[in-house]
Amino acid sequence: MAHDHAHHSHSHAHDHSHGHAGHSHAPASFGWAFAIGAALNTAFVIAELIFGYAANSLALISDAVHNLSDVFALLLAWGAAWLAQKQPTQRHTYGYRRASILAALFNAGLLLVAVGGIAVEAVNRLYSPALVAGWTVVVVAALGVAVNGGTALLFMRGRHGDLNVRGAYLHMAADTGVSLGVVVAALIIMVTGWLWLDPAISLAIAAVVFWSGWGLARDSVNLALDGVPRGIELAKVKDYLGGLDGVIEVHDLHIWAMSTNETALTAHLVRPGGSDDTFLHGVCEELAHRFNIHHATLQIEAATDVCKLAPAERV
Repeated sequence: MAHDHAHHSHSHAHDHSHGHAGHSHAPASFGWAFAIGAALNTAFVIAELIFGYAANSLALISDAVHNLSDVFALLLAWGAAWLAQKQPTQRHTYGYRRASILAALFNAGLLLVAVGGIAVEAVNRLYSPALVAGWTVVVVAALGVAVNGGTALLFMRGRHGDLNVRGAYLHMAADTGVSLGVVVAALIIMVTGWLWLDPAISLAIAAVVFWSGWGLARDSVNLALDGVPRGIELAKVKDYLGGLDGVIEVHDLHIWAMSTNETALTAHLVRPGGSDDTFLHGVCEELAHRFNIHHATLQIEAATDVCKLAPAERV
């Protein structure tokens, strides 16, 4: 019977969390995008490696290595999005939402490592240029423009709401540019015979990837350190809370990311008149609507002098 009761309350909690966090189920819809992207890119990497070795093109091989890191990136982001959907447990009361932040962090690291590999190889090639078979490279890289461009479009819609989707989008968009560069380089080499152009384009590719990877690293480290997510200004939230009817002071305000697409907030509001559910639910609705903060926990206090956490220097 006890088991039965526990089961019942669990299913009730499940329903509640589902209704409450209806917004947070966004990443699931990118499941197919991740699947298509990963499959297309895996096939493309294999093709690039085979033809890159055959044609002796460093640009193609470095692009393949970079695309391989993309496949990992897509699988990671996909896995994280799936984990973030899992229900909270007794030990993990947030579920595994934080996994999405770790995936974004790891992805950024992967991008930066790939850059190092490409750059080292390109510098070696600048010292000893090699002949490159032109048409093979042009055809394979043109295919790359199609594969990467198509995958980037799949993620374009969600790139502002979720760091992992943005990571996938950046990887793919950078790759589209990369493949385009390879096509142009191969065509120019065929006309002019400038062999140094192949490694030079590789270096340009590395620079582009480094730039996008750096931004992703900065944002994901910020989230991992419980920083305020990009796009939310603490001062504005504080002004909003402080301006609420009857509130005379706001303290112990914290805003952090529960996952790459969900934000939480806790705050103490001093409201001498006390509070009721209507007030609380109204504030939570408004925080979700205005600031996209869907997990707010508010403590209402009637007097200023009691709270130990009131001084700004106390966290």
